[in-house]
Amino acid sequence: MAENISEEEVRKVVGQVKHPVIDCTLVELGIVKDITVEDKKAIVTMVFPSPNIPIKDDLVNSLKEALNKLDVEVEVRLGVMDHEEVEKFLDMEKENWKGGA
Repeated sequence: MAENISEEEVRKVVGQVKHPVIDCTLVELGIVKDITVEDKKAIVTMVFPSPNIPIKDDLVNSLKEALNKLDVEVEVRLGVMDHEEVEKFLDMEKENWKGGA
């Protein structure tokens, strides 16, 4: 496991994780709400437009897989977007939808 990992390194890796059917990153879509680093652990808060998103586990796993390259412990905290965040997400989804599942 990595000795020390910077928040900047974690943000760089997380910022490259793309949504599988929307041509945007999870950060751009507002799904990644917060990132903190404590010791050797990256804590990422992910929020979704509703609690029952079918690909939620896939999105969480894609984030974890990306962070595995940094050899850091990962904790993902889940939540639901507020109304304003949902509106922004839906606008971006509409503009950047590439289809598929």
